[in-house]
Amino acid sequence: MKKILLLEDDGALGNGICLALRSEELKTVLCRTVEEGLEAVSEEKFDLMILDINLPDGSGLDFLKRIRETSSVPVILLTANDLEMDIVVGLESGADDYITKPFSLAVLRARVNARLRNAAQLRDETILIDDFRFKFSEMEFYKAGKPVELSKTEQKLLRILVENRGHTLSRTALTDKVWTDGAEYVDENALSVSVKRLRDKLEDNPSKPRYLKTVYGIGYVWAVK
Repeated sequence: MKKILLLEDDGALGNGICLALRSEELKTVLCRTVEEGLEAVSEEKFDLMILDINLPDGSGLDFLKRIRETSSVPVILLTANDLEMDIVVGLESGADDYITKPFSLAVLRARVNARLRNAAQLRDETILIDDFRFKFSEMEFYKAGKPVELSKTEQKLLRILVENRGHTLSRTALTDKVWTDGAEYVDENALSVSVKRLRDKLEDNPSKPRYLKTVYGIGYVWAVK
């Protein structure tokens, strides 16, 4: 079953959207504040998010930016702000789609289904970037046609970076995502070591990486889309 997070403070609209999206394949979790939304994402993994921008305790855009630190989950913004600059800001903040109020529930449902289909295809597809070919579902990795052997940790790290390519991920976020085995303590150098090993295997010049770049004071980014 696919799970959708709906962040909407208008109770009537939120309930209407939940009814419109209800099916045996979809579960929609309605949150009315940023705080409720953050609590929900800490407890569950969602396949898509629908975010209102103007919320009683903050902005859906700020919520989106926090989500993008660790996830490439599809996001649709809902808002009454229909100026061109508002749309640009929303998309540049990491949104995949933008719907202005008032809107048709049928259109929203169609866009939700389209985003979910696209996300499923991306999970299964082979990712081609320059001379690289990555198929994570089969654990196959090639550079210039030659197979590259990666450890389980290196595979997890590469997948997170590639799925969020173009977005800088903090060291803390990467550590939490890669080492999810419940270990209470992870050596602070573990991430640096894994990044170095990935660069040694993938970069032509690991000391001057083109793909897996360091964003000093923050973390790392897969820079080439």
